[in-house]
Order: sequence, then structure tokens, then C-alpha cells
Amino acid sequence: MASVLFPSTPAAYSGAVDGASNSETHLGLVCVTQSGAVRYKTLTRTRYLALEEGRKPQALRALYTNNLEALLGALRFCRAEGIRLYRMPSEVFPLSDWENGVGRAVLGELAEAIGAVGREAERLELRVIAHPDQFVVLNSENPAVVENSRAILENHALIFDLLGLPRTAWACINIHGGKRGRGTELVENIRGLGEGVRSRLTLENDERAYGAAEILEVCRAAGVPMTFDAHHHLVKERLSSYEDPSIAAFVSAARQTWVPPEWQVLHISNGRELLHDIRHHDLVEAMPSSYRQVQWIEVEAKGKEVAIAHLREHWL
Repeated sequence: MASVLFPSTPAAYSGAVDGASNSETHLGLVCVTQSGAVRYKTLTRTRYLALEEGRKPQALRALYTNNLEALLGALRFCRAEGIRLYRMPSEVFPLSDWENGVGRAVLGELAEAIGAVGREAERLELRVIAHPDQFVVLNSENPAVVENSRAILENHALIFDLLGLPRTAWACINIHGGKRGRGTELVENIRGLGEGVRSRLTLENDERAYGAAEILEVCRAAGVPMTFDAHHHLVKERLSSYEDPSIAAFVSAARQTWVPPEWQVLHISNGRELLHDIRHHDLVEAMPSSYRQVQWIEVEAKGKEVAIAHLREHWL
């Protein structure tokens, strides 16, 4: 992308609603930093299974303790950088959703320490959210996949409960629609989720299976908020610009699914090389002017905190 395409003033979008201004906009950090300031450790299932049975709890305890410290460091990094929204990685506590229950037991042992990190997030006035991985497909035709998806989501909800995060969309757990053409099944399975998940769940449009109109319909039917992603929409609909009227329309329509509307979360990224490239650019150089009405925007650019700084300089 050769040029910076930011509208010069908030007045470039005439449909702003609810009194939000660009001075209230919070640009969110996704998981890690481009620098080494925020990093987490992981453990594969293969490595875990290779451990002696007696060493497995010890290994997970050491890993979870390390990552809990990293999460605390991430929160403090965000506060120091003036970032108020943080997407916690899905794998802060690897294997804690596994059926043998060892990881779950270790989480229980660390409950007090996890709660202290959650209280620190509240003290720092940070909003913490999550985006579980692509293995969550609530409307799969395979019952085993659906059950595994429920388990992953329930584990995220447990971690949020341990952190003391509210059972509301303020602490949203965001997923994609999953299997194409199975919106009815998706709505039914959302209704069957436990309250800890359902009260936090949000759904996002994508560039393949569920476009913005389709996922909006599902959200309305299931009674969950919609996380609108302008780049996914632009790619799926082959739009020529982030100023296409449909983007402003979906920002507004999605906003009405949030209670309260001020909690609305949007995603933004640009194509790495071409407008419709699904790979993410290091920076965001084209920003929908309709995004100025929203307070919470996750920046999914590969440049992480550098991309946030770039947006602050050139957009905010």
C-alpha cells in the first residue's frame, strides 16, 4: 500500500452515533508485541505425552506460572503504552482443557494467583478479551468436533472466571461462524452453551464461510453480539475501498447487537500486498472512517504495538 488513506477528520463520516468521538477510541493489542516485551511459552501435546506421569503436573505448573507472569507483564505493558484493550492468547495455559484433567487441576492450584492478575487488570482499567483458535466449530457435522469446541469454550470461560472477569460481553470470547450453511445449528448450539460462555460469546464475520450479513442474522437469532471485521468483509465482497457504504452500515448494525452499544468491538487489518490479500499488513494504512464512532478496535496488523502507534499518529 503506497499511500495513507486515513480520513483527515472525524467529520469525514457523517453517520456517527451515540456520541462516541475519536478521543474515546481505544486501539487494542493482540496477544504479543512485535518486540520481545510480551512473550509466552508453550508445550505441545507430543512433548507433554513424552513426560513421565509424575512430571506432568510439575511441568504444567511451571509453564502456567511463567505464562501468568507474562500475562501480568502484558497488562502492565499495555497500561504503560496507553493501551486499554488486550486480547489474551488462547494458549496462556496449554492443555488445561485436556480430558485427563491434569491441567484443570493445576489451574485450581493457581486460582489465587490468577485472580490477583485479574484484579490487576481491573486496577489498571484494562479490558481483557479472547479469540479461541480455529478448532472451535460449534456447528460441525461431526458431534466430536462440536463437543471439543464446547470444551475449549468452557475452558476459556473458566479462565475468565478465575481472573474475575464479568460474565458479560465486556469480557468477550469471540469466534467465527464455522461450518458454512449451518447457521440454524450454530444458533441451536449457542443456546445450549453454559452461561459462563454464552454470556461472553461474540461472533465475527469472515471472508469464506459467513459474511457480515449472514453472521449478523445468526447473532440476532442467538442473542449474541457481532464483532465486525472490515477487512474480512472487504475481501469477501470484493469491495474497492474501506469507504464502501456497506462497511458503515455493518458497523452500525453490529453496534445494535451489543448491550450496551458502547461495548462494541471491531477488528481492523489491511492486506499485506494487495487490497484483497487475506494476509495481514505490518501496519494499518487504510482505516474506515465509520470506525470513528466506535470506542474499542482490535488492531490485527502484524506490526502489533508499532501499528497501534502508527494509527495514533496518522488516524487519531
